[in-house]
Amino acid sequence: MRMKCADSRPVGRSLWGAAIVVSLILASDAPAEEWPRWRGPHGDGTWQGPKLPEAWPAEGLRVRWRQAIGGGYAGVSVAGGRVFVMDRQQQPQEVERVLCFDAATGQPLWRDEYKVTYGELDYGSGPRAAPTVFEGRVYTLGAVGHVRCLNAADGSIAWSHDCVEEFNARIPEWGFAASPLIHENLVIVHVAAEPGGCLMAFDRDDGREVWRSSSDPAGYATPIVIDRAGGPQLVAWTPERVLGLSPRTGQIEWSVPYKVTYGVSIATPICQEGLVFVAGYWEGSKAIRLGGRRSEVELAWEDNDSLRGLMSQPLYRDGFAYLLDKRFGLTCFELRSGRKLWDDGNKATPRGRNPQASLVWLGDGDRAMILNSEGELILARLNPQGYQEQSRVGILGPTWAHPAYAGRMVYARDDQELVAVELPLADGQRGQEGAKGR
Repeated sequence: MRMKCADSRPVGRSLWGAAIVVSLILASDAPAEEWPRWRGPHGDGTWQGPKLPEAWPAEGLRVRWRQAIGGGYAGVSVAGGRVFVMDRQQQPQEVERVLCFDAATGQPLWRDEYKVTYGELDYGSGPRAAPTVFEGRVYTLGAVGHVRCLNAADGSIAWSHDCVEEFNARIPEWGFAASPLIHENLVIVHVAAEPGGCLMAFDRDDGREVWRSSSDPAGYATPIVIDRAGGPQLVAWTPERVLGLSPRTGQIEWSVPYKVTYGVSIATPICQEGLVFVAGYWEGSKAIRLGGRRSEVELAWEDNDSLRGLMSQPLYRDGFAYLLDKRFGLTCFELRSGRKLWDDGNKATPRGRNPQASLVWLGDGDRAMILNSEGELILARLNPQGYQEQSRVGILGPTWAHPAYAGRMVYARDDQELVAVELPLADGQRGQEGAKGR
């Protein structure tokens, strides 16, 4: 039986409608996709935007607007012409905030805030998880366990939970970091409730608990939903195991042990070619082959030498994956075998104790955009032949947060500000825009 293994996509009433809208927009040569959740519209770090030039302009990129915000590592999300981001303020009292801005002008539209106590939370500048926007609502998870469901139009609260207070959730050393995942009528969070709630699912309309599963501690990786025989399957990476579960019931359908040092299961798994791939900082990478039945899995290969990732999310295209290795930098390898082809010698982002870069495929062939830890936006070609950097420009200060791409803009944040930076169009695209304007 043929098996499809794809990256996470939310399944719900709006999915096919959204796909039709995107197709129509693409057909009109207009900028297409927004960025409504972690890792973009498809959950795999790919973005269908306008055609970009071969290099950034000599004068740099135009900043359309800036807004001062507080600290945090939470990625940015964009949906319905609005930008959503989380931060933390410490004066006059300690609060986490969900902020909403007009995507075109940067005008603040609303904010939701609630009291928190970070205490001795390590790297405690602010929230870690990107908001998830779906069917007119915004779902968030704060660093110390607050799950919120807000109405995207005005920020009013639909429902909320304090997972530590209500469910005895165990906060990991660096705080909760996995973004809420939408599947059908559920919102799934990775919070390590006790008992048996490493993963919890709530009804996304009213917030009632639907299921909880696994006694593993909380890691930092956002789960994904993949296609399997018999229906969708939830894949989650905890500090103890890689798990396959029923997303409707939470029942564990397979488990592969993988105990990681300091609990740093961080990067979201990818699933391609019938393989689930995860990359750890100390213990390295594992590729798990999925069998014909939902419970059938086996270890395909593992590497503890040259494929050791941390926060950066791997990319996949045409049989090859691209990973930010902690020693060698951006690295290309064959997914089915783990065979390494090349590394960039730490060109894309500086080597350090915690190397970071956010990698995103553009829609045109082998080109990618990379926001590195220095706040530089890089345009590059990634393919089995090597790393070819075309251009780079600084757009903000040092950051580990994932940017969002929507229309002709990149929205990025550091611990002081949120910026909207305009992406230039290729020559042909500029001509089309001018003709439409006339």
